[in-house]
Amino acid sequence: MTLRAVDVSWRRSGKTVLDGVSLHPRPGSVVGLLGPNGSGKSSLLRLLAGLDRPDSGHVQLHGRPLTAVTRRELACSVAMVGQHADTELDIRVTDVVRLGRLPHRRLFGADPDAVTAVGEALAATGLSDMGQRLWHSLSGGERQRVQIARALAQHPSELLLDEPTNHLDIAHQLEILALVRRLDVTAVVALHDLNLAAMFCDELVVLTAGRVVAAGTPQDVLTEDLVAQVYGVRCRVAVEDGRPVIRYDAPLTREVFSERR
Repeated sequence: MTLRAVDVSWRRSGKTVLDGVSLHPRPGSVVGLLGPNGSGKSSLLRLLAGLDRPDSGHVQLHGRPLTAVTRRELACSVAMVGQHADTELDIRVTDVVRLGRLPHRRLFGADPDAVTAVGEALAATGLSDMGQRLWHSLSGGERQRVQIARALAQHPSELLLDEPTNHLDIAHQLEILALVRRLDVTAVVALHDLNLAAMFCDELVVLTAGRVVAAGTPQDVLTEDLVAQVYGVRCRVAVEDGRPVIRYDAPLTREVFSERR
């Protein structure tokens, strides 16, 4: 059993953001959330992280509804990495990663496992020699790795990532997703790039206007018809090494796109 969403719906400012969405990741798998802007990916991650509550349906952690899980328990099991992370304070990498230990602090702030946990998180993300670097001296890709290290220091079983490759060059995109793939956690990752999702995800869930329109393996989900229907783009899909590879042709006209939807 892992983190699950069961038929969740959520409205915000009178608008339906999610409508009957279910998500059942296999333990240890990487699940990609796909869909155009405004489809509900970030909102679903917020519900999974317990930052917001659904209006109907529920989110479960290890078989228990989140409403029955304490904030401390949740923070020890679920870690989230958002799209943007910045601070005006020029703190060191080690101090950022140590923030992940806050849920584990005991009375008077004691955390006997902090040094080991931070060291392991730095090693897992390839940052062992960068612990004393200052935040503002880091590249975008390095900052994302630091944020993932901070999340790993929590010792979570579930890792939620909201477009972790946003604004990164292709080398750093590949680096970050390869890192996520290697981690011993269940990961749910919101992505825009369909080819990256095909390369690194075990399963995909595609959202449109707050509803799930497809779910399954990359090869089952990423079809020419689905890309045209959801994104309004013509493409050709080939299979290389068991994974789909998408080659885009051109966007559909507004009239054709509307008909397909």
